[in-house]
Amino acid sequence: MLTQLKGGRVIDPAHNRDAVGDVYLENGRIVDAPEGREPDEVHNVSGKIVMAGAIDVHSHIAGTNVTLGRQLMPELPLMASAEGQPILPSSAAWGSYATGIRYAEMGYTTVIEPAMIPTHAIQAHKEMASIPIIDVAGLVILGNDDYTLNLLRTGNVKSDELKDYVAWTLMHSKALGLKVINAGGSEAFKFNARTFDLDEQVPEYGVTSRGIVEAMQQAIADLGVPHPPHVHTNNLGIAGNVDTAVATLEATQAHPIHLAHIQFYGYGKEGDKGFSSGAPRLMEAINKNKKATVDVGQVMFGQTVTISGDVLRQFTARAANPKKWVINQADGNGTGIVPYNYKKKSFVNALQWAIGLEIFLLAEDPWRVLFSTDHPNGALFVRYPEIFHLLMDKNERLRWFDRLPEASRQVSGLAGISRELTLSELAIITRAAPAKVLGLTDRGHLAPGAIADVAVYTDQKNKTKMFSAADLVFKSGKLVVRNGNVVDVSWGRCYHVDPGFDRQIENRVRSFYETYYGADPSWFGVTPTVSDRPDRFATIPCAS
Repeated sequence: MLTQLKGGRVIDPAHNRDAVGDVYLENGRIVDAPEGREPDEVHNVSGKIVMAGAIDVHSHIAGTNVTLGRQLMPELPLMASAEGQPILPSSAAWGSYATGIRYAEMGYTTVIEPAMIPTHAIQAHKEMASIPIIDVAGLVILGNDDYTLNLLRTGNVKSDELKDYVAWTLMHSKALGLKVINAGGSEAFKFNARTFDLDEQVPEYGVTSRGIVEAMQQAIADLGVPHPPHVHTNNLGIAGNVDTAVATLEATQAHPIHLAHIQFYGYGKEGDKGFSSGAPRLMEAINKNKKATVDVGQVMFGQTVTISGDVLRQFTARAANPKKWVINQADGNGTGIVPYNYKKKSFVNALQWAIGLEIFLLAEDPWRVLFSTDHPNGALFVRYPEIFHLLMDKNERLRWFDRLPEASRQVSGLAGISRELTLSELAIITRAAPAKVLGLTDRGHLAPGAIADVAVYTDQKNKTKMFSAADLVFKSGKLVVRNGNVVDVSWGRCYHVDPGFDRQIENRVRSFYETYYGADPSWFGVTPTVSDRPDRFATIPCAS
């Protein structure tokens, strides 16, 4: 069926398009305007904004860490809604099904789970398969596991075997890319470490965090995986950690790198309280490093729960609210689930909020500074429209800023930034740039051949209202949302890479698993049978 979206303002920054025009959909794809054919269906979108479906590069939506978070905090929707957050006061709003529905209502069509534990990948994929409408993918965690650290042990670097092991892990877990969390830190935690810096050595292994990240960059580059290593750096959440973030950027320029939720590394130590905005210094480093991309991890005020594989940092958390938490340490991949309430009256929380916005607004190249809240860590994903409003309306931003504690305002430069993001820039950070960074070349734009993921909005000055409920959303050419409500539940696909590797690695890994776990690695491998839909998985090619 040929569908025409007629007369809207089409915003497609990937092709420098921002003009009134038409978009045609057929057989699940964007197509050229047909000659001599009348469309089967016409949607008059005159006066409305037409964009590609939005893509979330970093959102914890599935996996054992998320499941633990839901079990620990079933009351999260009730608490959040009581504080005015736009979430239904029902535990169902915190589940997989509601996740897909609410994302789609806002115009999102692709979401990436950024932290799959390799041995828990089956559970993560089962959970992702229960999320309707949106396409998904997962990033698999390495960098603290004994197999990797053994390969990198001082004086015995086995780079070819590491490359094969990374490739095998990506294939085995059906992941789109690689996640590295506080490289070496979780292993050091087993030896009672409570901090771990870029050039500290992992006990017993003699390898540094810097060495681990560089080795992973090299492996991913050699394998041709489109998405660079997705790195959660050392010293998250600590005053002065902007030094670590800048040092990491300076140390890893040989190959592309993606730094996750950088707001949490944007902290200086200036001022009477020893805590200040490090955003200008951080953004100077990011603006200079053309091989680096980042997502922001914007904080919003209200109740949430933090979910992280950085067990070292989560273990040291002292501000759990409510007073309950889960800390779990296993081979290479710890879990820390800590409820948290960001408060406007808190000096630290107010500054975190301001730092994230500063980072967005100081970015010289929006193609390298992507939108995220690190859902649910900085804020629940339902808060995205409010953040869009703050980024696009300086008066709204200043209205919030003026209500913050005076001490926080004194050590933030946010009030002096007059920039307002345009609709085209918003489309870059939420659509075109995530697609490019992830290697998902068939989306994030509206050129012929792209997957027909399209969101239509009524242009409004109040961007919170505008982006909270899309007028129309098409997923693979199928109308799934009308007037902000889901009208047809479809099921998306899961994307992954499958780089080649020397098959000998399978024997080595099997021997390792049998020796140390008494298990066969095949027990943990993701196969097509994880879903009852035969076309569930789609492979993204790696560069040769």
